Amino acid sequence: MKQNIIVICPCCEQEYKTERLQKVLRHMLEGFCCEWITEAAAFRPLRDQKVLFAISLGESGVNLEYYRLLKRLRTETDCLEGCVGSVIVDGESELFTKAVARDIVFAANRCGCAFPGRAMVEGTGSLQNFRIQAMRTQTDYMGAYVAAACDMMQRLRDYAPIRKEEPKLLVLHAGSHQTSNTLSLWEMVKSHLDGCKIREISLRNGEIQDCSGCPYTMCMHYSKKASCYYGGVIVEQVYPAILDCDALVMLCPNYNDAISANLSAFVNRLTSLFRQTAFYDKTLFGIVVSGYSGGDLVAGQLISGLHMNKTFRLPPHFAMLETANDPGSIYQVEGIAQRAAAFAEQILVQIRKD
Repeated sequence: MKQNIIVICPCCEQEYKTERLQKVLRHMLEGFCCEWITEAAAFRPLRDQKVLFAISLGESGVNLEYYRLLKRLRTETDCLEGCVGSVIVDGESELFTKAVARDIVFAANRCGCAFPGRAMVEGTGSLQNFRIQAMRTQTDYMGAYVAAACDMMQRLRDYAPIRKEEPKLLVLHAGSHQTSNTLSLWEMVKSHLDGCKIREISLRNGEIQDCSGCPYTMCMHYSKKASCYYGGVIVEQVYPAILDCDALVMLCPNYNDAISANLSAFVNRLTSLFRQTAFYDKTLFGIVVSGYSGGDLVAGQLISGLHMNKTFRLPPHFAMLETANDPGSIYQVEGIAQRAAAFAEQILVQIRKD
């Protein structure tokens, strides 16, 4: 039986620019019964649907109908509750495809849409981003592109997140309990997480060596041992905890519109472990506190680094984004206790079996 899917494909004024995307869509949608939405005005609130966002970009990276759709998603923030989605973005340059994909995932996720791990395929102008996949599968770039798109659709078709009676949460941070609003907010959330095993690891103390781009063969050598050339707390504590956990919670104060250096090093160093173990069955959550603004930029880093690249599942409403500046001021944010409790409930709904 064919599975129903909503294909949201913002129309492009120059149809010839969509030819490659349409070719890929013919392959990846085989076996699905499709309803197409091509104009933002035709978009309607959806519930419990499988959704594919298919976006064609010109050399400028601008599709005006896509931005009309994005406006609706950013203002109608409950319009995709219960949905599960994937994204394909096809462009004419080497730029913009991933940025557009990240923005649509972030917006749709805030509307209630979940995404299976690595629910994004991008086709850059040259398709050079498929060079390694093409080499491994002994095909051309286009063949690798189509294969990646079809593989993504298979994960969307089979999406069935695992829930456990006593799920294990791994919490990573690099802050100080005395001054960090992010850690204070986490304490509020944690107080409502009954029935979970929680392990917290601080990456604040000690030297965290960032990934230095070891040769592929060297990285694979250490990867087979669930290790890394640089060792340290990442190998000794974080790698085993990642393998053991059901969900990862990233506590991210906004440092200059980016995650902190030690957390960024963790994401980079995770590559060695990822070469042998995908993380499709693990769920990603984030808590982001900004002193002024820009929490969406930090959440976008988590989406691209851990969801799109490292295959963590993205549950609906995966991140809690707040603003607080002076130490302790998070407690004065209006409604913060209620939102912390609601976010804890969201975590439990996504990973705990009733």
